[in-house]
Amino acid sequence: MKIGNRWLRQLRIVFLLVLGASIAGAALAQPYPNKNIRIIVPSVPGGAADFASRLIGQRLTEAWGQQAVFDYRGGAGGNIAYEVGAKAPPDGYTLLVVSTSFVIIPSLYRKLSYDPVKDLAPITQVTSQIYFLVVHPSVPARTVKEFIALAKSKKGGITYSSSGSGQAGHLGMELLKTLAGFDAVHVPYKGAAPAMIDLIAGQVDAYVSSPSGLPYVKSGKFKVLAVMSLKRSVFLPDVPTVAESGIPGSEVSGLYGLLAPAGTPREIVVKLYEEMSKSLKLPEVKDRLLVFGAEPVGSTPEEFAAYIQAEIIKWAKVAKQSGAAVN
Repeated sequence: MKIGNRWLRQLRIVFLLVLGASIAGAALAQPYPNKNIRIIVPSVPGGAADFASRLIGQRLTEAWGQQAVFDYRGGAGGNIAYEVGAKAPPDGYTLLVVSTSFVIIPSLYRKLSYDPVKDLAPITQVTSQIYFLVVHPSVPARTVKEFIALAKSKKGGITYSSSGSGQAGHLGMELLKTLAGFDAVHVPYKGAAPAMIDLIAGQVDAYVSSPSGLPYVKSGKFKVLAVMSLKRSVFLPDVPTVAESGIPGSEVSGLYGLLAPAGTPREIVVKLYEEMSKSLKLPEVKDRLLVFGAEPVGSTPEEFAAYIQAEIIKWAKVAKQSGAAVN
């Protein structure tokens, strides 16, 4: 009787193991995606990163019929979100949106709990955004050369605001002042809005702005001196680049990109890239981005990986030369 019970128990265990393997196999056989996709956003709701993330989520939901769920992890210049994304399960159901701070942060923080190159798998660069140098209308400079001369003539240099330490506006000005040899005092804020408000009020002299500052340029509240990209922008076609103004090598451009945790199956990464690349070519998507001041990119995973590594090296040099640091 005891032998019979033992045999039945062993048979039951074998049956459960076979059943579990069958269920797991069936789950693996289901095409990706077959459930909601979590998108980690490096900001609070309502910001520029939220706009980019919702655009991505909407396109994936419309294409695949699975709901995008947004996980907002603002703070530390995006570093909190990047850490969460790097440590998420590599199954394709957690994606990470990154901004320009993703390639700058490694140069400013002495210790990171993740490796931005090894712990994350690039999918595609979604957008590129211009940055441009603006000053308060009372600042007696109409060109970059006049701005540099003014900064050199002022004791202690000029003051400039930014949306936070480690953001593109911060390091963009540090790059310019290093190349041109002038002094500048950094006044960081918790976001672009307060940084621009104090520039409008004349509390600071200058600001390296993202497209969010375009309305203030058009209304005359900002005086724009130059575009900090390689070529002139469709948004400010009459404004010269900083390189045209005599300071080559001072290029700054913004980005929003999509990544997954390292180890995410290659076929999932490729499927995500192909869908985003196709979506970014749609006229209605391009129009939405242009209104926001961004241009679609849609680079391959390999191209995006190369861009990330090149930008990390670039900003590391800027941080070292300027002495910029967060901790």
